[in-house]
Amino acid sequence: MTAPPGATTAPLPDPAPLLALGRLFRPISTEDEEQNNSSFSCEHCGWNNTEIQLAGRIQDQGVHYTLTIRAQEDINREVLDFEISAFSQKGALTTVEGLINCAIFVLEEDQIDEFIVKLKDLKQEATPFTLIIDDPAGNSFVENPHAPQKDDALVITHYNRTLLQEEMLELQEEAPAEKPQEEYLRNEVLQFNTNCPECNAPAQTNMKLVQIPHFKEVIIMATNCENCGHWTNEVKSGGAVEPLGTRITFHITDPSDMTRDLKSETCSVEIPELEFELGMALLGGKFTTLEGLLKDIRELEFSQKLDQIIEGNMKAHFIMDDPAGNSYLQNVYAPEDDPEMKVERYECTFDQNEELGLNDMKIEGYEAGLAPQW
Repeated sequence: MTAPPGATTAPLPDPAPLLALGRLFRPISTEDEEQNNSSFSCEHCGWNNTEIQLAGRIQDQGVHYTLTIRAQEDINREVLDFEISAFSQKGALTTVEGLINCAIFVLEEDQIDEFIVKLKDLKQEATPFTLIIDDPAGNSFVENPHAPQKDDALVITHYNRTLLQEEMLELQEEAPAEKPQEEYLRNEVLQFNTNCPECNAPAQTNMKLVQIPHFKEVIIMATNCENCGHWTNEVKSGGAVEPLGTRITFHITDPSDMTRDLKSETCSVEIPELEFELGMALLGGKFTTLEGLLKDIRELEFSQKLDQIIEGNMKAHFIMDDPAGNSYLQNVYAPEDDPEMKVERYECTFDQNEELGLNDMKIEGYEAGLAPQW
C-alpha cells in the first residue's frame, strides 16, 4: 500500500472479522485526501479497531451529500465518513455496503430485527433508497465513479455552519461572549417608554451610545412628546467620574471656532471679557457646538457683546470648569495640541466633591455593609 505524503501507515490487522461484516474498511490510496490511518489488533481476544483521523483542517463550509442508490455499482461506491465530535475527527474509509453492514452489526447487538431486515433488503437492491451524509466539518467524501463527468445520482451541497455546529467543532472559543452585546449597544438606537416632563402623557425616549473621537463614550437621550410637542435632548457620560477635575480654557479668535463640538454636563462656564459666569450644571447635559451653547446662554442673559462673540467680531476666552472631568471641547488639531486651547487637570476641593455628591459616597469596604445581619 502506498501512503500519501505526511501520512503514517501502520500494519493492517487481520481482515477476517471485518470481512464477515462486508467491506467495512479498505486500504487508503494516494487518490484519497490526506489522512492518518491507525489500527489496533488484540492477540488475546481478537478485537480489531481501524479508524481514520483527519490530518488537514476543518473546511470553511460544511458539506451535505445526497446519493440515490439505484444499482449495484452505487452500493460499491467508496465513502469517507467522519464522525463529528467536538474533540476529534475520526472516520472510516468504506463503501455504501460497508456502512449498511456496520449499521446491521450494531442493531444485531440491540436485537432490532425488523429494521435489520429492511437494511438487508437495501443490500439486495429490493428498493431504491437515498443515502444522506451531512458533515459540518466539510471533510467527508462520496465517490463519483463517473468523474470528471457529472454524477446524476449524487447531489453535493456546501453550506454555512450554524452557531450550534460551530460550537460542536469548537470554532467559537476565541469570540468573547460579551462582544455581540457590546456591538449591539454601539450600533443600535434603544427605545423605552417614559412620560413627558411637561404634560405627563406617555412618550418614547431614544437612547444611543456614541464614541466622541479623542474623548470617551457618551449616552445621547432624546424625548419627543406627540401630545404637546415638547422635545428634549440630553447627554450623559458613559463612564465614571474622573479622578481629577478638568479646566478647559479656549481663546476664541475666528468665526470658525463656533463650529467646534462641545459636550457639557457638570461644568461651569466663564467668559472673563464679559464678566460672565454660569454655575455648574445649570445648562444640563448637552452635546452641541460652541455657538449652540453660547446661544443657550444668551437666552438666560442677553448681551450685545455675546452676539459679537457669536458673530466673530470679538475675541474672548471661553472657560469650562468640570470637577467630574467629563466635559469636552473639540480640538481640531487632534492628536496634536491646539495652540488656542489649554487643558488643566486638578484635585477637586471638598466643596466641589460635595456638589457632586462624592463626600458621602462609600467606595471602600462597602461589601461589609451589605452582609446580612443575623
